[in-house]
Amino acid sequence: MWCRPHLGQAEQTVAEIQRATIPGRSASRGSVRLAGVRLSELVESSRRVAAVSARGEKIALLADFVRRLPAPEITVGVSYLAGELPQGRLGVGYAALAEFWRGGGPAGAAGIAPAPQPSLELGDVDRAFDALKQVRGAGSNDQRRVLLGALLARATAAEQEYLLKLVIGELRQGALEGVVIEGVARAFGAPAAEVRRAAMLAGGLPPVAAALVASGPSGLAGFELRLFSPVQPMLADSAADVAAALSRHGEAAFEQKIDGARVQIHRDGDRVEVFTRQGNPVTAAVPEIVERVSALPARRLVLDGEAIALTPEGRPLPFQITMRRFGRRLDVARLRQELPLAFVLFDALRVDDDTLIDRPLSERWQALSAATAGAHLVPRIVTASAEEAEAFVARALAAGHEGAMAKSLHAPYAAGRRGAEWLKLKAAHTLDLVVLAAEWGSGRRRGFLSNLHLGARDPAAGGFVMLGKTFKGLTDETLAWQTRELLAREIGRDGMAVHVRPELVVEIAFNDVQVSPQYPGGVALRFARVKRYRPDKTAAEAGTIAEVRALLPRTDPAAVP
Repeated sequence: MWCRPHLGQAEQTVAEIQRATIPGRSASRGSVRLAGVRLSELVESSRRVAAVSARGEKIALLADFVRRLPAPEITVGVSYLAGELPQGRLGVGYAALAEFWRGGGPAGAAGIAPAPQPSLELGDVDRAFDALKQVRGAGSNDQRRVLLGALLARATAAEQEYLLKLVIGELRQGALEGVVIEGVARAFGAPAAEVRRAAMLAGGLPPVAAALVASGPSGLAGFELRLFSPVQPMLADSAADVAAALSRHGEAAFEQKIDGARVQIHRDGDRVEVFTRQGNPVTAAVPEIVERVSALPARRLVLDGEAIALTPEGRPLPFQITMRRFGRRLDVARLRQELPLAFVLFDALRVDDDTLIDRPLSERWQALSAATAGAHLVPRIVTASAEEAEAFVARALAAGHEGAMAKSLHAPYAAGRRGAEWLKLKAAHTLDLVVLAAEWGSGRRRGFLSNLHLGARDPAAGGFVMLGKTFKGLTDETLAWQTRELLAREIGRDGMAVHVRPELVVEIAFNDVQVSPQYPGGVALRFARVKRYRPDKTAAEAGTIAEVRALLPRTDPAAVP
C-alpha cells in the first residue's frame, strides 16, 4: 500500500489541491465560476481519438472537443490532447512513477483507490501540476510523491492511467501535434497551414489556441518571428538510402549529420542567446558559441545548428558526453577547458531585417553563407548524382558522424514538422535480441502487448541483460501474434509489464549504442525498432552484451560519465 510521509508543507499543499477541486471553485481561490471541463471528458475524447484510424475522423473528434473548452482551459486542454504538460518536466523521478504503477496501475495506482465518480476539472489538474513543479529543496522527492498521490486519489481509474502516462511522457493516443493542430484549426475555422505556421513561431500550439479563442482566425496575424523567442526546429524523416532520397528530391543538398545538441542562436547586436531544441535557454553554459557568433558580420540573426564535443583529433564524442556541457551553471570555465564545444550552422531563419523561414533552402543557405562569411558551416555538397552522394555519406561515416542529411533545395523552413523535405541517411545496426517482458499498449494497441523489453545474452554471468525498450516497427499482425506468444510464456506481472520466459528472438534495428546507467549492462540502444521475429533462432543464438558494448563509440573511457 502507498503511504504518505509526514510532510507539513506537502500536506498543506494537498489540502489546497483538495479545496481547489470543489466544484464551482475557480483558479483564483475564493471566486466562483461555472464549472469547467472535466478531466473525464478529455480522457474519453482521447480514447475515442485513439480508437479510430482515419486521420479525418481523429481531426473531427478533436475539433469537437476543442470547441467545448472554455477560454481559461484552452491551453491546458490542447496541451493534454497532444500528450504534453504546460509545465514541462515536473521532476517526478522514474522510481516514484514505477512505484505507482507497481501498486496496481489503472486499477488503483500504488494502492490509492480510484475515485468512484469523476470530479476533477482540467484547471484542478493544472494547479496540482503547478504545485509539483514548484517543489524544491531537501525532501522534494517525497513531497512530489505526496502531491501526485493526492491528485491520483481524486481521479477515477481511467483518469489515473491517463495522468500517470501524461507525467511519464508515454501518452501514445494517436493524436500527435500535427493532428491536434488540424483539430484546433477546424474548431475555429482557421486554415491549418496558418495555424501550423503560428505554432511554429510561437514555439508551441497552446498560445495559438488561446489567440484563436480570443480573436478567431485574425488572431494568427500576431505571430511572427521574434528575436529571443525560440521557434520549434524543423525535423527530419528517414530514407532507406541515397537512391530513395534522390528519388524524392532530385538534386538535393547533402550535409554531414552531426550527433550533437541542436541549438538555435539569436543575436541582436551585442546580445547573443542560445536555446536548446526544446526552447530552453543555455547561453551561460556555452560561452564559446556566444563569442564566435558575436564575431560574425551580421548584427541580427536567428540561426539553426548543432553543437558537439570533439576529441583532440577532431572526431565526434558520444552524444551524452556533449550533453554534459548543457544545463550546467557552475564550473563552466573548467568544463570548457576539459570538453570544448565546436558547432556547425546549417540554416538561417533571420539575417538582419530579413525573415527567411518562407524562403527555399537554396536562398536561406546563400543568406547564411553571407551572414557568417562562410564560417562554422556544416560540410555539404549539392548534387543529383547517386555516386557523389554515396561517397559523401561514406566520408561522413568514416569521420565518425551519424551519416548525412538529404534536404530539398526548394522547401521552406517548416518548423516543428517532421517531413520528407529533410531526410536522414544513417547506417543502421541490427542484432538478434531476446524479449524479456512486454507492456500493455494503449489507444489502438489496447489489449495487445506492445512495448518490448529487450535483452542480450551474457555468457559470462549467465542469463540476459536488458538494453532498453521499443514499440516501434510493429504491424497489427505482429502485435496480435506476439501477444499470443508472450502470454503463453508469461512468468509474472509487474504493473503494466508482463514478464516472460526468455525464448522469443527478435531482430532489432538501431542507430547506435550509448552509455546508460539506467540499465544493468550500462548501455542502451538508440532508436531501436523491430524488423522481424526470428522463430528460426533460439535464445542461445541471440547477440551478446559484449557485441553491444563493442558498438560504443571509441573514446577515452574516463570521459564517459
